[in-house]
Amino acid sequence: MLTKTFGSAVQGVNAYTIIIEVVVSAGTGFNVVGLPDNAIKESQQRIEAALKFRGYRMPRTKTVVNMAPADIRKEGAAYDLPIALGILHASQQLNTERLPEYIIMGEMALDGELRPIKGVLPIAIQARKEGFRGIILPKENAEEAAIVNNLDVIPVGSMQEAIDFFEGRHEIAPTKVDTRDLFQHSVNKYTADFADVQGQENIKRALEIAAAGGHNVIMIGPPGAGKTMLAKRLPSILPPLSMQEALETTKIHSVAGKLGGGGLLSTRPFRSPHHTISDVALVGGGVKFPTK
Repeated sequence: MLTKTFGSAVQGVNAYTIIIEVVVSAGTGFNVVGLPDNAIKESQQRIEAALKFRGYRMPRTKTVVNMAPADIRKEGAAYDLPIALGILHASQQLNTERLPEYIIMGEMALDGELRPIKGVLPIAIQARKEGFRGIILPKENAEEAAIVNNLDVIPVGSMQEAIDFFEGRHEIAPTKVDTRDLFQHSVNKYTADFADVQGQENIKRALEIAAAGGHNVIMIGPPGAGKTMLAKRLPSILPPLSMQEALETTKIHSVAGKLGGGGLLSTRPFRSPHHTISDVALVGGGVKFPTK
C-alpha cells in the first residue's frame, strides 16, 4: 500500500515541501531513498522502538521510504514523525484520510515523545503558501509557528497524540497568537538600555550620531573600557523594527535554533563574536542552495 505524507526541508532561510512516500510490500528490508543524511537513515531504529513502546508493530515486509524531490538534501531527525505515520498508514494500522492535509514534522524519542525542531517559522510560511490546512509539530514549537495566520498549528507531545488526532479520538485546538498585538506590546523592550550608561559622554555622542545617520562605528580601547557594554545598548536607540524586519529576523533565529520556543522577535538583535574571529566565520558561508 502506498501512503504519502508531507514534511519540509529548510535550506538557508527558506523551506521546501518534501513528499514522503511509503510503500509496504512483499519482501524484506527497510530503505530510505531521496538524498537523506545519516540522521534520517537512523530513523528506523527510533521509529521501531517508538512503535513497539506504543503498542504498534514495525512491518517485517519490505518497506521503502522515498523523500521527493530527490535532488534536495534532507537533513536532521525532524522527519521521524511523518515517516512513522506513513509507515502506520501504509501497514493499515492508522485509519485516516487527512494525512495529506498537513505538514508533519517532529523528532521522536524512543518512547514516542516529540522533541522540538529548528526552522519552524519558514516551514509554516511555506505550508500556508502552498495551501495546506495546517501543520503538526512538537508543542515547544507551536508559538513560533502560530506567528503565521490562516494556518492550523496543531501541537502534539507524542506520536500517540498525533495518531489520536488523525483518527478523531482526540481533538486538539490550534494554537493562536495575535502577532500584531504581541509585536506592539513588546517592540523596543530591551533588557540593556542606552539610558543606563553613566558618563562616557564622548562615545555616547558618537554612537548617537552613528545611529541617527546609519553609520558604522569602530571602538578601540583596552579591555574593560566599555566597548561591548556600549555596543550592546546601541540597538535600544535605533528605530523600532518594522513587522517585515521582525519576520526576517525571526526566520534567521528560527533556522539557527536560537528562539528557544518563543514567538516573534520584536527587538533588534545583538551578536558579540570573539575578536579573533576570521572574516569567513564572521560573514558566513554554506552550500549552493536551489533557486526554485
